[in-house]
Amino acid sequence: MEAIIHNFRGGVKTHYANQLILIIPSITSREAAEKLSNKKVTWQTPSGKEIYGKISKPHGNKGAVRAIFEKGLPGQALATKVKIE
Repeated sequence: MEAIIHNFRGGVKTHYANQLILIIPSITSREAAEKLSNKKVTWQTPSGKEIYGKISKPHGNKGAVRAIFEKGLPGQALATKVKIE
């Protein structure tokens, strides 16, 4: 399954580089997003390195999820795809 990185998690004056909001095109409800908790997520850099994370919980009511990665991701990661295993 694939998801698209939508944005970093954060507020007006803060932003967390290792926490990202993911949108999964096939999921449209919070109940379906809750079933993906604790699944592994992998983002691949253009050079081929993989950065791993996991889905922690749903974000909002339209099926988005929050993923926490082991390292912070660069800004170039926005709008790219990640693999959910």
